Amino acid sequence: MRMHETIERALALSRADECVVIGSRSSQANLRWANNTTTTNGVVEDASLAIISIVGGAVGVVRRDHVPDDALEDLVRESEAACEGKPPAEDAMPLVEATTEPRDWTDEAARTDVSVFAGAAAAMAEMFARARAEDVLTFGYAEHAVTNTWLGTSTGLRRRFVRPYGQLDFTGKSAGFARSSWAGRLTRTFDDVDIGAMYADIRRRLAWSERRSEVPAGRHEVLLTPSCVADMAIYQYWMSDRRDADEGQTVFGKPGGGNKVGEKLFAGEVSIYSDPAEPVLEYEPFVAALRSTAAHSVFDNGLERGRTDWVRDGVLTALVTPRYWAKRAGGEAVPSAGTIAFDHPGGPSLQDMIARTDRALLVNCFWYIRSVDPQTLLLTGLTRDGVFLVEHGEVKGAVNNFRFNMSPVTMFANAIEIGPSEVTLPREFDTQRAKAPPMRVADFHFSSVSNAT
Repeated sequence: MRMHETIERALALSRADECVVIGSRSSQANLRWANNTTTTNGVVEDASLAIISIVGGAVGVVRRDHVPDDALEDLVRESEAACEGKPPAEDAMPLVEATTEPRDWTDEAARTDVSVFAGAAAAMAEMFARARAEDVLTFGYAEHAVTNTWLGTSTGLRRRFVRPYGQLDFTGKSAGFARSSWAGRLTRTFDDVDIGAMYADIRRRLAWSERRSEVPAGRHEVLLTPSCVADMAIYQYWMSDRRDADEGQTVFGKPGGGNKVGEKLFAGEVSIYSDPAEPVLEYEPFVAALRSTAAHSVFDNGLERGRTDWVRDGVLTALVTPRYWAKRAGGEAVPSAGTIAFDHPGGPSLQDMIARTDRALLVNCFWYIRSVDPQTLLLTGLTRDGVFLVEHGEVKGAVNNFRFNMSPVTMFANAIEIGPSEVTLPREFDTQRAKAPPMRVADFHFSSVSNAT
């Protein structure tokens, strides 16, 4: 059966009070290379089905990959059995009511294949030749995926979304691996990926790294690439649910209860939003949750998601709020988002920032970011593949890497200068998608020197 038929049959088989069925079909094409030579390519296809049964307010969830038609009823019964002996869920709410059925509900699943890399592969061949001539080794990975999501409920709601997604990231290394640099791009089709320009960026940073000096740990003014800014913004978003804030578990909570929505917490130029229609960053315009958390509720499945302003002109304007928590604590429900974007179309480019810098450290990307203290959102992580000393408007050369201890809240409060926002690939959280600007930040805390390359 096709996925929409499987969902309709599962809903018809259900004996639960209410039922939600979420189906997914995806295909992924990938291409790898090492030492300036392509190594592997292929296509992977996947399918999954999740049955969420609700009996007396209790929830049972079962998810399986590649469910045969003759196993569907057993899966439905298993989800119903998973409700037995459970109390009513604390986030229990009536399911979202039906809306107009999407016109593509019965369409075949969209797919991708390796032909999506045709133009990129030709550009890679040119890059490989250039890299060999310049004694540079390149290593990288490209992938393109198309994910189809169907959602149906016993209330008659039907939703579907098709999401294409692509990324390319690679490192360039000098002979002997003494110097290294990284570049990455997000795309929907690979038609807009300029591999030659990406290689030129890597080559320029490798040239900068031919000169090296040591800089001690401490608090430094930094210039951050959009990738760095995106990684920190993503972690901040992950900690932006209202319930945990109201209960005093995060940096966005007030002592004694409540949250800081409406307070100015960041520099005035900082505005962050999410929009399922944002070009290249598109995501499902409806909730599709397989489990309930402080940020998600299975009872909200199918709820419309539109643009949400999380921060506007430095003021915290929203926190993720499922319907049940909005009802309990007051206010409006704010669904979770799939991507993060900075609303900053103007400002100086990174090169402009370099040119007007007296002294700062230019950081290419972050790595291994982990939480230290949720109540202050203090994070720790490493710099990687290029930290450079900028003095009197020029890059003087590479310096050692660092471990940092920094909160994105503090970082965005200390932003001195923000450039134009662009679609970017976060280095650490590269399964996420973001739009972020280059940024100049004061007093960035590098806690120790790192031996990472």
